Amino acid sequence: MTEPGCVAWPPDPIGTARLLLRESEARDRAAFIELFASPEVGAHIGGARPRDALERAVPEVPGRRPGLFVVELDGAMIGTITLGPRAAELADHLRPDAGETELGFLFLPQTWGFGYAAEACAAALGWFTSARPGEPVVLCTRTANSPSMRLARTLGFTEVTRFEEYGAEQWLGMWSPVGPTG
Repeated sequence: MTEPGCVAWPPDPIGTARLLLRESEARDRAAFIELFASPEVGAHIGGARPRDALERAVPEVPGRRPGLFVVELDGAMIGTITLGPRAAELADHLRPDAGETELGFLFLPQTWGFGYAAEACAAALGWFTSARPGEPVVLCTRTANSPSMRLARTLGFTEVTRFEEYGAEQWLGMWSPVGPTG
């Protein structure tokens, strides 16, 4: 399997001081369901999904796709990091062909506020830099999502634009290992 952008997938697991970024496994299924059923998480991604529907829909090995890392703490999944193509149908792109890579992240609410997202995202961006040297990454979040806005700044994303989508103001930022272009 290859991607994002023709990079061999999955990479070897990536260790940080506290976390492990790895490919999804069957043991992660319950955490995936918890993540997408969470009202706190759902508030930032268009709403929580009904647990019974998730129980029926989530495959035995969820999230097994190029660009998706499970974030593990002490042997258990606490969230996900994704690096993949920004959907062409979404508003605002850096490139006319919509060919940029987008960083996404979701964490279980009980893990918020401990710096895990920053640690995991920085590790994923480090991997991406070695896999695709010089390639920028975008991040999009609602401006009202203060924790995600703080995380974007902490990671070094710089604002490209703001726009309306999904009935709310959105922020699109860019990260580049060589600094902002333009």
